[in-house]
Amino acid sequence: MSASGGTKAIVAALAANLAIAVAKFVAFLFSGSSSMLAESVHSLADSGNQGLLLLGGKKAKREATPEHPFGYGRERYIYAFLVSIVLFSVGGMFAIYEGYEKIKHPHEIDHWYWPVGVLVFAIIAESFSFRTAIKESNPQRGQKSWKEFVRHAKAPELPVVLLEDLGALVGLILALGGVGIALATGDGVWDGIGTLCIGILLIVIALVLAVETKSLLLGESAGIEEVRKIETAIVDGHTVTGIIHMRTLHLGPEELLVAAKIAVQHDDTATEVAGAINAAESRIREAVPIARVIYLEPDIYNEADAAKGPDANAAPGGPTHPAAH
Repeated sequence: MSASGGTKAIVAALAANLAIAVAKFVAFLFSGSSSMLAESVHSLADSGNQGLLLLGGKKAKREATPEHPFGYGRERYIYAFLVSIVLFSVGGMFAIYEGYEKIKHPHEIDHWYWPVGVLVFAIIAESFSFRTAIKESNPQRGQKSWKEFVRHAKAPELPVVLLEDLGALVGLILALGGVGIALATGDGVWDGIGTLCIGILLIVIALVLAVETKSLLLGESAGIEEVRKIETAIVDGHTVTGIIHMRTLHLGPEELLVAAKIAVQHDDTATEVAGAINAAESRIREAVPIARVIYLEPDIYNEADAAKGPDANAAPGGPTHPAAH
């Protein structure tokens, strides 16, 4: 899994969330704080989410079958989408319900040192988990901003863990603020308000994850940099003189399908064209190693047809992309 880095971040988040969930629930039992109950459910949901990501990574490694000839790489996208649903329903909606009930029926917090102590411990533990996710993401992120990384990453695990950990840290701060104000004022309504804010935060993060993973499930093309490398690798200037049109599709985070109609000379022999296609495939795989499924169709480049503009029917999914020749 972008693999080792993603797995390390997931395991770190899972260990942190399991320990935090137990500590928060104990604090809720002693204090009666709704923020602590919402946060314990949040951490438990996050633990389940990390389990789903690990399960998706394992299932995605299965070999291709006649029924699924392109393999199971998209399993990782499916389980990442399930994470967004769990975060929305179990985490966000529960916190909103609990916050509403606490605002409607407030009561003072007992044994204040339990929730405060656990929240401080949780903030420290989540900070280490968040730091691990950032450290493992940086090599893949490169020069991209964090927003660009989350939006355009093809492997879902690290963006999911990053957003979960960020949401957990902000949620803990909100919980600490709600508990603190409730203790200072003696009004338990503030504990409920903090819980309500946690629920809204979790729903917003869940919606962001759902939108991004939905795009991956539908099928995304290679990034701009990879597309340029593939285009450069295909054309040799001799037998392959240009690209009439090309499509790329991620079959999984680390598996790319490339389909292109390439321009060849009208007087080339079948042997020369076949050799040029084999050579182009080798160059593509060398330039972009994740390009594992490649289909190249030779055609005669026609200036008159090219001048008419892109043929939208030639390859579904967008305009054609004639290359310089």
